[in-house]
Amino acid sequence: MMKETMTDIQTDWRYSDERMQYRTAALKVLLSKFGHQLEGGVPKYSSQSIYECAHDWVSQGNVNTAGIVKYYEAYYGGN
Repeated sequence: MMKETMTDIQTDWRYSDERMQYRTAALKVLLSKFGHQLEGGVPKYSSQSIYECAHDWVSQGNVNTAGIVKYYEAYYGGN
């Protein structure tokens, strides 16, 4: 397995400044919808699933947040 270098990250389109802005927007939507819900005093949805969903959403080429809530519900367990 090859080790990823800083140069790889710097040239990977998924981590461009523009894509990081899309990721930020995706996180804001997901955290506002799922991040505050508690069940029995503990978070109902994991931070990991929220962050992974935002990463996957942007990595698939999405440039806005339209549909991300339904995507999270379908693939990451949101209700």
